[in-house]
Amino acid sequence: MFCMLKKIFLINLFLCFIGMGMATGQVLEVGKLCKQRHFNSLVPAGDYSGITYLGDNMYAVVSDKSPVDGFHVFKILLDLNKGDIKKVEDRGFVTTPNTNRDSEGIVFFPDSNTVFISGEADNSILEYRLDGEPTGRKLNVPMAFVTRSGGNLGLEALAYNAHTHLFWTTSESTLKGDGERATHRNGVKNRLRLQSFNEQLQPEKQYLYVMDAPRKHKKAKGFVTGVPELTALDDGCLLVLERELYIPSILLGANVHNRIYVVDPKEGAEINVPELSDSTPVLNKRLLCCWKTRMNLFSRSFANYEAMCLGPKLHDGRQVLILISDSQHQFAGMLKDWFKSIVLQ
Repeated sequence: MFCMLKKIFLINLFLCFIGMGMATGQVLEVGKLCKQRHFNSLVPAGDYSGITYLGDNMYAVVSDKSPVDGFHVFKILLDLNKGDIKKVEDRGFVTTPNTNRDSEGIVFFPDSNTVFISGEADNSILEYRLDGEPTGRKLNVPMAFVTRSGGNLGLEALAYNAHTHLFWTTSESTLKGDGERATHRNGVKNRLRLQSFNEQLQPEKQYLYVMDAPRKHKKAKGFVTGVPELTALDDGCLLVLERELYIPSILLGANVHNRIYVVDPKEGAEINVPELSDSTPVLNKRLLCCWKTRMNLFSRSFANYEAMCLGPKLHDGRQVLILISDSQHQFAGMLKDWFKSIVLQ
């Protein structure tokens, strides 16, 4: 019996880290989950929540608790043979005339050489020039996201792909009226609306995405589960980062379960309903990879990953995914601003 259980465990572990492939003819797998790294002497403590690749090893990064509205510019150097992050350094902060909007997501729009930034405080997605000046343009976000997000669970994820010419966003948790929100006690699955926009900044199609049920905990000082980030791929598929953060009465024992799923909206049924129901069609999702970070006597790997984007390709053509954690400004001197890369193939 022990041997059989051990075999089942090893098979499940293999599937978790290698991934399940995509629903399309193209198979996407994880070639390598690289070790997370921090660069405290080169990167200021922050609350990093969104990242986008500008090209030539340069990235724009938002922090949701910046003193003023704007974005950092980071230089991230990779080992282009293996995909590991070698070095990260801050190249300065670009300020904007706006007050802090609780910036959560950022994407680069190469057609106009601008960035779009989602703000959870106002649930709007605004365009800025690279010098920080607002252009006055914004995505026409459906009112459901603006009026029914509630609390600190609004527009956090933001993605754009130049090949599909589509922007994507979703709320972090279930919108009011769409069902109960997941907690550490109820075991409810969050139900999220994935919303696309065209390059004229108008809403296109909407799909229902259902998260995994959270693990149940008897007590929790802190608990957050939701989708903090999306990444749009060239073939139209989306990478969806599910994050479940648990903090017990003391920090020791805290952990974060991270899972990246692949969905193909082309294979799903578009929805157009004011409120979700049990009959609303759900997008099929496939596990790409998962990992856990923790804080205990033997590990200080605790990392709440909120930022994710595609980086450059390796010399052999494999794609690299870049992630950054939100350390709550390196809380209590115990947390770090972790960076992680994942090699896709």
